[in-house]
Amino acid sequence: MSATPVDSITEQTFPARVLQAKRPVLIQFWALWCHPCRMVTPIVEELAAEHADTLDVVKVDIEEEPGLAARHGITAVPAFVVYADGEPKGSWVGAAPKHALEQKLSAYLGRR
Repeated sequence: MSATPVDSITEQTFPARVLQAKRPVLIQFWALWCHPCRMVTPIVEELAAEHADTLDVVKVDIEEEPGLAARHGITAVPAFVVYADGEPKGSWVGAAPKHALEQKLSAYLGRR
């Protein structure tokens, strides 16, 4: 399966794309200058494509959306936050291989 580009969200689109989402949402916090962010992005895009029926995936550029980053306590990137039912359910920092990301997301991949 080919990778799916992941949409960027803003303060304005956050409520509709994350808080009101009908299924779990993975948010990737990143920055253009962050080499590990650029390394993990293709993996995140693969996960978005492979789990498109059960998981929404979005990204936030911390340079363009510092308010969203601050609200989530982001102090290092790449960082990830999983939302389900409008609430943050888990988070972690750092690039990881695909199997590790899938393991962290396993509780959410089967939910609708």
